[in-house]
Amino acid sequence: MVTTAPRLARASPSRPFNAARAPYNDRMKFLSLLFLATAMLAQTSYDLLLKGGHVIDGKNQISSAMDVAIAGGRVAAVAVDIPAAKAAKVVDVSGLYVTPGLIDMHVHVYAGTGQRGAYCGDNSVYPDGFTFRSGVTTVADAGSSGWRNFPDFKDRVIDRAKTRVLAFLNIVASGMAGKVEQDLNEMDAKAAGEMAARYKDTIVGIKTAHYAGPEWTPVERAVEAGALANIPVMVDFGTFRPERPFQELVLKKLRPGDIYTHTYLGWVPMLDDDGKILPYLFEARRRGVIFDVGHGGGSFLFRQAVPAMRQGFGPDSISTDLHISGMNAGMKDMLNVMSKFLNMGMPLDEVILRSTWTPAHEIRHEELGHLSVGAVADIAVLRVAEGRFGFVDTYGARMQGTRKLECELTIRNGRVVWDLNGITRQDWQGLGKYLAQGDASWDATLAGEVRKRK
Repeated sequence: MVTTAPRLARASPSRPFNAARAPYNDRMKFLSLLFLATAMLAQTSYDLLLKGGHVIDGKNQISSAMDVAIAGGRVAAVAVDIPAAKAAKVVDVSGLYVTPGLIDMHVHVYAGTGQRGAYCGDNSVYPDGFTFRSGVTTVADAGSSGWRNFPDFKDRVIDRAKTRVLAFLNIVASGMAGKVEQDLNEMDAKAAGEMAARYKDTIVGIKTAHYAGPEWTPVERAVEAGALANIPVMVDFGTFRPERPFQELVLKKLRPGDIYTHTYLGWVPMLDDDGKILPYLFEARRRGVIFDVGHGGGSFLFRQAVPAMRQGFGPDSISTDLHISGMNAGMKDMLNVMSKFLNMGMPLDEVILRSTWTPAHEIRHEELGHLSVGAVADIAVLRVAEGRFGFVDTYGARMQGTRKLECELTIRNGRVVWDLNGITRQDWQGLGKYLAQGDASWDATLAGEVRKRK
């Protein structure tokens, strides 16, 4: 006689499993499986665990091998050897650097208006195609819009981007719209200050740029607007003229916490005839003026930056001035600019600091730029490649280097948004007839409609 073991009663749409009606053995098996599943769920404390990397977090003075755990879009733990069993998804980041998401505080992303030759138009780029692939999770648009068109910028770009987009508001009512930038009548400090106060969570400062006249009016009205809204001013000094010397800008006109961008522009009086840094620059820094890179398509020269770096005048913050020209020339992207400073002798920890916590502090968003427990989980996972590399400035001169930063993984609000080499993924050959991979709790790279496919 052939006997068979009793089978666990199976649920079906027409007859759901009912533990109370099942035989005793079946009920015990069901309860055991339920207990096991519940126990496993209880042990899974984290959505995502980055394991085996070297954490660099300037705010918290961390530079060592540690794991980073994420739950609910926040940093849940930063510690040595967090147990893998506590995470729903574990990513091996051995040999890589885990940093806060990079902050690029000088970009131009007011795209889509159709204005030719304008930074509130065709000169700008949509952010998401240029940020995550470089480890950037937050940008600050540097004055592409003014008080008159900021609401359009907010609706058109800021509110739709996956990248966190903040903004410096231009003192010119219509922003960087070409000839209007030279019209002093368009520079209304009261209107700019009121708009900045209305959108205080998004507008981080006032910008003046590109002015060619002899007057100090654009700078003075920008500072007035900044004072009204209690926010810093960023200055692109436009055409350098003897009637308004650069030295006076940084020694008298700007306040502590105000920002001069394009620090290594060729027109900046930086070196004497013997190649020595002019002392007034150190004096300006002691006053609290901030010096930002703002590389762009025309504002960074090795013949300025290299001597300055060697003599202790590095930038306070590193930024790209991202727009349509620089991204295809010497600037390229945030990591390329950071790599230039790495090859000019700035230690890696300092390069990361000036691309994360320092800009967060400068724009007064100190909830960003660090990996403190409870902070938003914006994270970059970087590789330092070694070899022979070339870097180009805005006049087309080349500097040879041996180290180059590359972005392996970017996480925004706790979810993966960039994965260069698929380090979060399983090999296809072991998946059978597979459908959409990854879980939406940690993965944002797959489109929603792809996940729905059966």
